[in-house]
Amino acid sequence: MDGGRDATARLEEAVGLTAAIGLDVIAAHIVMLARATPATLIGSGKVNEIASEARAMEPEVIIVNANVSPVQQRNLEKAWGTKVLDRTALILEIFGERAQTREGRLQVELAHLTYQRSRLVRSWTHLERQRGGFGFLGGPGETQIETDRRLIGERIVKIKKELEQVKRTRGLHRKARKRVPFPVVALVGYTNAGKSTLFNALTKSEVLAKDLLFATLDPTMRGLKLPGGRRAILSDTVGFIADLPVELVAAFRATLEEVLEAEIIVHVRDAAHPETDDQRRDVLKVLGELGIDPEGERPILEILNKIDLLEDDIRKRLLARSEVGALSAVSALTGEGLDLLLQRFADGLGQDENMVRLRLPTSDGEGLAWAYRHARVLKRREARDRIELTLSIDPAEMERFKSRFDEKQIKPAY
Repeated sequence: MDGGRDATARLEEAVGLTAAIGLDVIAAHIVMLARATPATLIGSGKVNEIASEARAMEPEVIIVNANVSPVQQRNLEKAWGTKVLDRTALILEIFGERAQTREGRLQVELAHLTYQRSRLVRSWTHLERQRGGFGFLGGPGETQIETDRRLIGERIVKIKKELEQVKRTRGLHRKARKRVPFPVVALVGYTNAGKSTLFNALTKSEVLAKDLLFATLDPTMRGLKLPGGRRAILSDTVGFIADLPVELVAAFRATLEEVLEAEIIVHVRDAAHPETDDQRRDVLKVLGELGIDPEGERPILEILNKIDLLEDDIRKRLLARSEVGALSAVSALTGEGLDLLLQRFADGLGQDENMVRLRLPTSDGEGLAWAYRHARVLKRREARDRIELTLSIDPAEMERFKSRFDEKQIKPAY
């Protein structure tokens, strides 16, 4: 566990993760460790104390907000007489319930199997309650693959092949979008930072937006109209979290490919959270693991969300700083700061565009329509026999323009 993070805040996060799969927390403890105990992670005195509490309360499951080895898990389950989930298993269970698309389900199952392969102890038939997810809390017979390492290996191979097909399909979709000059703006951030609420506010859509950790798991994409008329694609992604399981960083790389392809990455922060700076570091760490350099050439726009929860003087000060470009402060709930944020998107995307003048005969209606589809028209002038357009063209589209029109028709717009 991260010793630099506040223990109370980490406990609250663990309670939030537990609530995300519909479990009620009946007791919670902070256990300070000078060093981990090899057999049980925590000391024998605390193990016995929790064992007494478990006998009295009879919990369905005990969650340890840390990574627990298979040996430690077995020993704790024997001491406490109930199922034990560590942080990785809990997050995988949440992902199993939340993932909706075929790709998301495959990614979660792959992560689950990779995790379970090292923990083949026995099937948990004493838990009768049927539920979603991927078997950590499942009923009898719900996931028999845990008992057979060979079957798990075969299933992993099959899933990887299916995911390769999904990735190829997504690649084709990306190529189709590249043929239309719609750049991608990707929202990233710590889980529950308000990304989906912001996504809905900007695109006028109805993506699931709840005050739950990991409310969004599958990437959602919608069209976005920017100031000046340019169109873009806004992508909402799964939230990051401290100590994200290694299995999930690898398994969800394909799901986060839209982030890797995005022209602008928007880091949404919860301005009202007491550990917003720590969350920022966690997000940047995960981005780094995905191969995205926060200090690289591609812009990462950092915005402070949920300013409606701040005191009025702090909120006004942040909005004033937004006006001079020092940062972007918004409230996805009330709409404050959203117009300026959209302008930031437009400014960021417009930096690399080519500005040209295109002259067309009035008879070339097909060429005129083609130009409108593949560029942003900034100005239009008409004479008796010709039309002159001032265009903003994505660099990726420039060669196509040169192929489509005679070089005499295209001139720099100085």
